[in-house]
Amino acid sequence: MAHTDSTAPDPQSGAEDTAKDDAAREKVDWFAELRGLALMLLAVLAFHSLVAKPFYIPSTSMMPTLHVGDRLVVSKYPYGWSWASASFHLLPRGDWRVLPATPEYGDIVIPVHPIRDEDYIKRVVALPGDTIAVRDGRIILNGVPVKREVVPPVRIPFEPELFCENGPCLADFEAYRVRDADGRQFFEPPTYRETLPNGATYLVIDHRNQFLDNYGPYVVPEGHVFVMGDNRDESADSRASAEDRGLGGGIPLENIGGRAEFITFSLDGTATWNPLTWFPAMRGERAWTTLRPALAEETGAAPSR
Repeated sequence: MAHTDSTAPDPQSGAEDTAKDDAAREKVDWFAELRGLALMLLAVLAFHSLVAKPFYIPSTSMMPTLHVGDRLVVSKYPYGWSWASASFHLLPRGDWRVLPATPEYGDIVIPVHPIRDEDYIKRVVALPGDTIAVRDGRIILNGVPVKREVVPPVRIPFEPELFCENGPCLADFEAYRVRDADGRQFFEPPTYRETLPNGATYLVIDHRNQFLDNYGPYVVPEGHVFVMGDNRDESADSRASAEDRGLGGGIPLENIGGRAEFITFSLDGTATWNPLTWFPAMRGERAWTTLRPALAEETGAAPSR
């Protein structure tokens, strides 16, 4: 009589167990996956709103400091947090601030337009309580003209492929196009060095007469700052009304969403959606440039009195 060993493995049973194990491994816990994704997105949004965010320069209003195509880092914490700190303008407007602080002369800040949820980038040129006026393009702060001296023109590369909202970005500088000995073309617009009362110094471009060259006097309200673009003739800033796409006078501090810190990289007008075009379009010399203003002692300029 044949004897059956009850302890011998059953091939069919083993196959069934393996199939069950494979099915268990293949079964996805979608709730856990979605929860992990939501937490990751929440962490990114929190960092974006509370610590730092990237920023892209779409216009010439801050030339020569910032060029169209610059990508930079904006820190969110230097002046505290408000509704403007939240990324994508998710919070309703309000006049509250947490851990508030006031910008310094020369800081490059990110004000939100008083009517539209649109981020601007401008330089602080007057603080709360200051009286500011502009005469023939020159800032007069508390009755004293801000120190402004002529310097050699900045050299801006001629980039015909660079287009802004209203056409070629650099068309306004056409009268200042030059060609060097190697045949390369540049713009060399009239350039000045401004120095604010705290010694913050930076370059500005002022190349034509226009209505914003004369403004004020205007007393900056408490809790506000007055901002201007470094490209004085091509900037819709505190001098221009909100209806004219300007910022309509002093900017409430709760409307400032951060401070520009440094350029990470910059692409010229030849870059497209294709990543293969990005490397040849790099402006390598602009990467990691700090956006904090130099002090007069560092440049050899004397602070204004």
